Amino acid sequence: MILLTQNTVERGLSSAPHFITIDSADGGTGAAPQPLMNYMGMALQESLPLVVNLLHSYGLRGRIKVISSGKLITPGKVAWALAVGADFVTSARGFMFALGCIQALQCSKNTCPTGITTHNADLQRGLVPEDKAVRVTSFANKVVYGVGLIAHSCGVSQPRKLEHKHVRVIRDYGHSVSLEEQHPIPGVKTQYISASEQGGLK
Repeated sequence: MILLTQNTVERGLSSAPHFITIDSADGGTGAAPQPLMNYMGMALQESLPLVVNLLHSYGLRGRIKVISSGKLITPGKVAWALAVGADFVTSARGFMFALGCIQALQCSKNTCPTGITTHNADLQRGLVPEDKAVRVTSFANKVVYGVGLIAHSCGVSQPRKLEHKHVRVIRDYGHSVSLEEQHPIPGVKTQYISASEQGGLK
């Protein structure tokens, strides 16, 4: 990630990606090899602040959107990701659960017992679109409502206004610290200020 930000600044805005999606060790599917699911990647609680702060450091935060994924299936986790700096959140797992996924870990074997990840006609009968559509819609609406509820409880008018100051991280023995203290947003590094001004970086 450090090399990506450095190279982007050196090459100019035209080489910058429009967005970065962070799935972290929290993501993955039942089709992934077990060693990769259990032993690779950083947890989202560590990787998302790291990426957001790196983009701030190199003056790229205004240019590159950050998309967060990885088990963000409850309003609380979605609100946390937005407060940390994600521009928006995606969730495959949440919608899979709403469809009826039971985590049988057979996604790549064409034997999914719920009919979600299979081409087997007999197994597919377990997936009734008319019924599942209602459940998926309900899940999406509940998450959106819950995130809005959290945002309003924090005193902001909409979720995109959630910031570090609205989050406290519980540490050992029940003590908590502000996310501002644990992951302070850095200023743009001195050597990139001129590039930021010349290239329209923010």
